[in-house]
Amino acid sequence: MTRSARRTRRTLQVAGAGAAALLAVSACSSSDDSSSSKSDSSASASPKMSGTVTVFAAASLQESFTTLGKEFEKANPGTKVTFNFGGSDTLAASITGGAPADVFAAASPKTMAIVTDKKDAVGTPATFVRNQLEIATLPGNPDKVTSLKDLTKSSLKVVLCDKTVPCGAAAQKALTASKLKLTPVSYEADVKSALTKVELKEADAAVVYKTDVHAAGSKVQGVEFPESANAINDYPIVLLKNAPNAVAAKAFIALVQSAEGQKVLSAAGFLKP
Repeated sequence: MTRSARRTRRTLQVAGAGAAALLAVSACSSSDDSSSSKSDSSASASPKMSGTVTVFAAASLQESFTTLGKEFEKANPGTKVTFNFGGSDTLAASITGGAPADVFAAASPKTMAIVTDKKDAVGTPATFVRNQLEIATLPGNPDKVTSLKDLTKSSLKVVLCDKTVPCGAAAQKALTASKLKLTPVSYEADVKSALTKVELKEADAAVVYKTDVHAAGSKVQGVEFPESANAINDYPIVLLKNAPNAVAAKAFIALVQSAEGQKVLSAAGFLKP
């Protein structure tokens, strides 16, 4: 081989090695960029929600919250929302007693204070809806109840929520403001229990919420009374301090407060906060 041919061959070998090295560096750089991009994307993504969210909520929220729970599960596969509905005072006592729960939605600021005073909540409770009282009578209103005063007739069997429950406290407030005295045949633990007495015809009337009359449909008939405007209850909601699933709990609270959540609550008869 001539000296000129050997020089040409050496030049090509060097050039080839340089190109190979350049390709290797480029590929490595591309790989690093991709890895960095994936890392950045992973870091900025919100944590995926999963597991159970336990919500303690006032009995009057049963229908609307059940609907919202299903919507939440549908939008967040891998999550499950479980509810404990009841009198707000009883639920509050359970929470302060150590019952595991993520969210508390009460029917009055007073019952919410039972939890916040014990430092069992995170942040400040937010009012998400309001509710107004209404008289529930038997279908067709056979006793011709037209006012709160009509409930004081001795011939009527009337039930009220217990005074410690928000619906009972609101009813007492309306009666006191109207200077009326009413002796019910029973005080019920929550608003659904009071309504059930009328549905089963064990009582002629009950003072409950508009939302409960709405939910009962044809099983009862509602009678509005002006005094109820002076006893409207604010409903606060809050994340609980020892929430087992705080991430999903915050998302559920956000749904309740969202336009979508408010639409469901308004359809159930709740008033805007």
